[in-house]
Amino acid sequence: MLRDQRRLAIKMRLDGKSYTEIRDTLRVAKSTLSLWLRNYPLSVNQISSLTGRYKIRQIENYKESVRKRNSLRLKKTYQTQQKMLLPLTKRENFIAGLFLYLGEGAKHNEASLLVTNTDPTIIKFVLFWYTKILKIPKDKIKVGLQLYKNMDIKGEINFWGRLLSISSANFWKPYIKKTDTLNIDHSGYSHGTCSLYYGNARLREKVLMSIKAILDKI
Repeated sequence: MLRDQRRLAIKMRLDGKSYTEIRDTLRVAKSTLSLWLRNYPLSVNQISSLTGRYKIRQIENYKESVRKRNSLRLKKTYQTQQKMLLPLTKRENFIAGLFLYLGEGAKHNEASLLVTNTDPTIIKFVLFWYTKILKIPKDKIKVGLQLYKNMDIKGEINFWGRLLSISSANFWKPYIKKTDTLNIDHSGYSHGTCSLYYGNARLREKVLMSIKAILDKI
């Protein structure tokens, strides 16, 4: 057993492996390795290569350590904000939706509410706002998709239908762009662009005038 381990240790050393790499592989004491390998020093090139690998490993370990610290910090911040902000009241949800509409909603379509976005979580909140806060019947909401020619068109329609729990009958025929998603340097387009439309001029007026009432006081 020891003879086989010694033979493998020498082979690994000749291949330029460090004591730590050999010890971790063979599970033998460093003192034993020192005895086995005392006549097998590394060449200058092997030492240079080993130093380079060590530096790379140091960098990778540092990056992983930073990633873990950042992840932990964000998790704690998320939990703190969650406790502080939630649950939202109906009024707070209404105002949150107003500001979302201010940023993402159509302002010049005189007869309807229309929000367009590539982010599924944004669209999901818009649907919540439409149905739970503005009390729009879900079966009255129309869904428009802008997709790309190299996408799985049916698969994307199914994705949005499952996400929103909306019947395919509520989907307009998707607009297919001739460009490929490969030509778009933006990960947010992975499921195309989704629009939620509801035709109601009076409700549109209520939303826009609510936004104006808030902005006029700022």
